[in-house]
Amino acid sequence: MRVLAAMSGGVDSAVAAARAVDAGHDVTGVHLALARNPQTYRSGARGCCTLEDARDARRAADVIGIPFYVWDMADRFHEDVVDDFVAEYAAGRTPNPCLRCNEKIKFAAVLDRAVALGFDAVVTGHHARLGGDGLLRRSVDLPKDQSYVLAVLRRDQLDRSLFPLGDSTKAQVRAEAAERGLAVADKPDSHDICFIADGDTRRFLAERLGESPGDIVDARTGAVLGAHSGAYAYTVGQRRGLALREPAPDGRPRYVLSITPVTNTVTVGSVDMLDVSEVAADRPVWTGGPAPDGPFECDVQLRAHGEVVPATVELAGGRMLASLRRPARGVAAGQALVAYRPDPAGDIVLGSATIGSRD
Repeated sequence: MRVLAAMSGGVDSAVAAARAVDAGHDVTGVHLALARNPQTYRSGARGCCTLEDARDARRAADVIGIPFYVWDMADRFHEDVVDDFVAEYAAGRTPNPCLRCNEKIKFAAVLDRAVALGFDAVVTGHHARLGGDGLLRRSVDLPKDQSYVLAVLRRDQLDRSLFPLGDSTKAQVRAEAAERGLAVADKPDSHDICFIADGDTRRFLAERLGESPGDIVDARTGAVLGAHSGAYAYTVGQRRGLALREPAPDGRPRYVLSITPVTNTVTVGSVDMLDVSEVAADRPVWTGGPAPDGPFECDVQLRAHGEVVPATVELAGGRMLASLRRPARGVAAGQALVAYRPDPAGDIVLGSATIGSRD
């Protein structure tokens, strides 16, 4: 096949491209320039899309022996990922920008352009597997598994995707990169949100949304316990940084339970009030075979690297509804509900949807 390898400048995408060559594919490397004002140097493991990353990707392509190009997708990334991120926080939700980037950029804009140019598929360094049945599965390296952020992909997008690293651990990938002479073998992984290089999400949002003072209120009594300068700075399950005026009667910590943009309030309460048993999610994407007609049993994951919870799930009225077998905590609107079917060959992604309400 003629495939396009998305090369970020990191070790995973470099080894994925090399493995695609070894598999006999006709491979072309492409680096996505996503930052409007790329910095010259990374700050440790923070940030991406720097000039250094582009150079690392080019050097890796040279070692592998494949053609290499840079595609400027900064405006599309800013509109579909960065602006969406800010708008979601302004609406009281907690988005996952990696989900949106995969959905809108890597497997929509890039894949569409690749197909238009005559490529058959896109290869990436994501840690996930596509079985012979075409179903998306977890990586063998569970701590590095990225199937959660790939669960937004449609069936037609998965059919044109290759994930060569799903059967390897991260340690194996780094060792292979060193054996191949790739300089990125020891390059640190990028952490946090790629377009917030210093990791200060609150500052980033404040610069774009401005200060908007409001109250922090007690869920049980409605009493005002403190003030905030912007509800966007909080997320469900947060405990630190609340600066409340008075402690709880039992002396235990309080946690953020909800954010209400209409009244500009942040509601807090005890840890047990975070328990959620019912989750409703919108815009479902189903890739795990024919969609079931009624309720079915599966496991659900409600945030990246979060715990897996057994549940009864149903697709109804354009939504995915999950009744959890045991309560989950820290469930935030804007995150994804991903349904998995346990399988001896690796848990299979059935589908996903964006979390709206939870009770």
